[in-house]
Amino acid sequence: MPELPDLTLYLEALAGRLIGRPIERIRLASPFLLRTVDPLLSEAEGKVVRGLRRLGKRIVVELDGQRFLVVHLKIAGRLHWKEHGAKIPGKVGHAAFDFPNGTLLLTESSTRKRASLHFIVGEAALMSLDPGGLEVMSASADEFRSALQRENHTLKRALTDPHLFSGIGNAYSDEILHRAQLSPLKLSGRLADAEVARLFDATRGTLQEWIDRLRRRHGDSFPEKVTAFREEMAVHGKFGKPCPVCRTPIQRIVYAENECNYCPRCQTEGKVLADRSLSRLLKDDWPKTVDELEERLHVPHDR
Repeated sequence: MPELPDLTLYLEALAGRLIGRPIERIRLASPFLLRTVDPLLSEAEGKVVRGLRRLGKRIVVELDGQRFLVVHLKIAGRLHWKEHGAKIPGKVGHAAFDFPNGTLLLTESSTRKRASLHFIVGEAALMSLDPGGLEVMSASADEFRSALQRENHTLKRALTDPHLFSGIGNAYSDEILHRAQLSPLKLSGRLADAEVARLFDATRGTLQEWIDRLRRRHGDSFPEKVTAFREEMAVHGKFGKPCPVCRTPIQRIVYAENECNYCPRCQTEGKVLADRSLSRLLKDDWPKTVDELEERLHVPHDR
C-alpha cells in the first residue's frame, strides 16, 4: 500500500500536472471503484482542479465549488500519467481522468478490488473520511507521545493505526522500528521516556529520508514504480537477509495478509519472536534466541 513518502511524491507530481486545469472527462471502467452516488460523478467534469492534499492514505483532488475527488489506493492501487486519451488497461484498469495535457489512469493489480473513489461536496463531508491520525512530520514530540500512548498497543500496531498516526503502514513501520532499535511487540504504554524520544526521531527521520530519496530518484518524472518493497530498505521484505547494522538474518512474524520484519539482535535483545506458522510447526522446539535459531537452521552469522 502506498504510504506517506510515496503519496507525497504522487501529490507533488500531480500538482504540476493538474492544478489550474479542468477535468475534461472521467471514464469509469469498474463499477466497484465509485463508492458514492450523490452528487453524480459526471458533475466533476468541466471543474478545474484547485488543489491537492493527503488525508491519511487518501489522495484528495479539490475542484471548483468545494467538490472533492478522494482516491484510496489500498494495497494494489496505483496511478499512472499517460498521453491524452490513453486507453484504460483491460484487466487492471479502474478509471481514466482526462485533462487537456494528459490522462491520469487508476489501476489495481489485484483480484480483490479494494481501491475506492469518493466524489463529495464540502469540507465536512471530506473530514468524515479522515481517520484522524497525527501528522508526524508537523507534530511536536509531546503530540507524538500523546498519540502513541493514547491506547496500549504493540508499537507495530500503534504506528500503523490510522486513528493514531497518519500515512504510516506496514513497510515504513518496519523501517522506523529498526532505526529506533525497538521491538515491534513492545507495548506503547511501557516505553521509557528515552525510548519514546528515540521512536519520535526515528519516525520523522525515516519518513523524511525516504521522501528525499524518492524525490531524487524520480526527479520531474511521474512516479510509476511505487512499491512497498525497495532494495535499500533495512528490514522490510528482507526475511533471511543480513541486517545492514549487525548482519544477523532478518526475521519475520506472519499474520493475516501482512508480515512484520525485524532484526532480533538490534531490536529484541537476541530474542526470536514467535511466528504463528513456524511455532505451530516446531512447537516446543521453537528457538528462544537468534543463536538457537541460527544453530537449528544452520545459518552462519557473519559478524
